[in-house]
Amino acid sequence: MRVSVPIVVAFTENYFIPAVTCLSSILKNSNPKYQFEVICLLTKDLPEDLQGLLSKLNPQRMKFTFLNLDGALEGVYVDERYTIAASFRLLLPELLKQYDRVIYTDCDVIIQKDLGELYESMDLNGNYLAAVYEAALESQIPYLEEIGCEPGFYFNSGFLLMNLELMRQDNMSKKFIDGLKVPYLQFPDQDVLNIYCKGKVLGLSPVYNGIRTFFLPQFKPDFLKKYTETDWNQIQKTGTIHYTGGKPWNELTIKFEVWWKYYFDLPQEYKEKWNPNMKLQSLAKLLLMPILGKVSLGSIALIRKIKNI
Repeated sequence: MRVSVPIVVAFTENYFIPAVTCLSSILKNSNPKYQFEVICLLTKDLPEDLQGLLSKLNPQRMKFTFLNLDGALEGVYVDERYTIAASFRLLLPELLKQYDRVIYTDCDVIIQKDLGELYESMDLNGNYLAAVYEAALESQIPYLEEIGCEPGFYFNSGFLLMNLELMRQDNMSKKFIDGLKVPYLQFPDQDVLNIYCKGKVLGLSPVYNGIRTFFLPQFKPDFLKKYTETDWNQIQKTGTIHYTGGKPWNELTIKFEVWWKYYFDLPQEYKEKWNPNMKLQSLAKLLLMPILGKVSLGSIALIRKIKNI
């Protein structure tokens, strides 16, 4: 029996290829019984040709809705490092009243877990959210304590299972937006979610949101203060990859070749909408070669370890 799963993404026209690559990874790693209702949050209307391409991605399993939210967050503080689209997730309880629960994901992500299975099996049990807690680094602790968050229980908001029904009951969108009207938060929408959802967040396995530090060996001791050796190994092999630092289409970063592998699998008509960095594309092809790639990846890992990057 087919099961419908609502997925929310937020992106702009220049992020079309990362968004398509992310959505393609969802399809490739989920049971065919799951159909996805994809709600796209936009800062302006997406051109019709790009809407058409999205609708063709897999019409049997993915249906698309496009919401132009230009002006929806007037008066709130937006850090220049981030697009305002990232804060649209704070409006979801009121925007999507037809849904009790949704999955939200950033688009700089390769999803290697079955999101349909997660959605179908997870009981939020009176919590606002399910999310992956970060393994706090020593340098982050003073700030986390300053904003009232306990180290080890601060989550990354790039992947969320959201209990919209409970959030509506508790008028959370208004609280989120009011909380966003201050200029001192380092990660505005993420900090607001952590502050106002504190105590009502269900921790997910870290394999559902592998942020950059989860893949770098120099941060493994910090990771093991929160999670296990088994968790670490599972993330390296099959964990979802969230490119929270450098983006693989811009630079050589963690799990660089994995993003490009999914990009190369896209139909040509999608790739024609983008002008990739040819040096990075050539490097990705090298790293994906069975023998030469393995040797090259080993060398890159050694350099990172030596330079602690």
